[in-house]
Amino acid sequence: MNIEKLRSETPGCAHVIHFNNAGSALMPQAVIEAQQNYLNYEINQGGYEAVDHFRKQLNHTYQRVAQLINAQPQEIALLESATTAWVKAFFSLTFQPGDRIVTAKAEYATNYINYLHLAKTQQVDIEVIPNDESGQVSITALEKMLAEDQQKTIKLISITHIPTNGGLVNPAEEVGKLAKKYGVLYLLDACQSVGQMPIDVQKIGCDMLSATGRKYLRAPRGTGFLYVRESLLETLEPREVDMFAAEWTTTDTYELRQDARKFEYYEYNPANRMGLSAAVQYALELGLDNIWQRIQQLGDLLRKQLAEIPNVTVQDLGQVKGGIVSFGVKGIKTEFIKQKLREEGINVSLIVANGTLLDMQDRGLDHLVRASVHYYNTEKEIEQLCGVVKKIILVHTRIEHS
Repeated sequence: MNIEKLRSETPGCAHVIHFNNAGSALMPQAVIEAQQNYLNYEINQGGYEAVDHFRKQLNHTYQRVAQLINAQPQEIALLESATTAWVKAFFSLTFQPGDRIVTAKAEYATNYINYLHLAKTQQVDIEVIPNDESGQVSITALEKMLAEDQQKTIKLISITHIPTNGGLVNPAEEVGKLAKKYGVLYLLDACQSVGQMPIDVQKIGCDMLSATGRKYLRAPRGTGFLYVRESLLETLEPREVDMFAAEWTTTDTYELRQDARKFEYYEYNPANRMGLSAAVQYALELGLDNIWQRIQQLGDLLRKQLAEIPNVTVQDLGQVKGGIVSFGVKGIKTEFIKQKLREEGINVSLIVANGTLLDMQDRGLDHLVRASVHYYNTEKEIEQLCGVVKKIILVHTRIEHS
């Protein structure tokens, strides 16, 4: 990968050192121009007219997203966020009192809150898969749970592929093999993994997958997508539909679409969709294997250099680690560290306990700093981040002893 070229194609690289890619990555020029071109036409010609003019390109987004994850275009719904995608998939499923949802210890707050909502309103049970010794989902424990489910009450396995904290990559493919073996539906939250690493829904074996555009895909905020396996589509019905998702056929009847677009609404942001399409194409041209290799190298380097700093503890888990690096500094508040880094032009974000409550409580953690690398980051930028952290610790130590 030509890092200098990639950085020159990313205007934000000239202004900040961006280690908040798991929050929202810097957009490349191709994505910016795709949005601007669309908006310029809309400004001068009108909103509906712009959609007509760009209809072919807008529709091609489905092909590009499908190619990205090895799916079919009819299995893709384009939505405004990963949360919207996940919630639409989750609430299209039917549960009965006593049904069980199996999830991971490092599950994201929004997902778990919805499990709790269903437990409250429909009396389903939530069961958490124990971690193995590396901190990832234990495949052995999951198989034991499935094998012992004689009454077939486990209706859904729903996990986050790469959690918002902790650095780990859960073994999604191994989970998929067990889901298929025991005939259980499998929903994968790939919010942090799509765009960061190769994703193949056929190899993973998930029935549904949700993702965002704003993170590692480098697309605009307000973009995301949902994948639903074609063989499952006819059995699912969205909780809410409009005249795009369904056709009003007689005064008393309507007919749902047969593809995944039944999870969409008529109204959407076309300029953002053009940006998503450009971002997916940009990633495909670079190659997800290349992207993943570069991110892992930078993530490992950042962990190594942070771990060498006195009073810094890296809190990452898993046999396989990605680009999310979480750490704390003894005696110094994470909000203060983030603020001081920002003053030096370095972007990071914070991890709070209630974002992944089960995992954070289990490890006795409250707050962490999250520095998430992308392929356009450099080794020099990692040195700069670590240099500022050292300076923060030095100044803090002097103040304490003065």
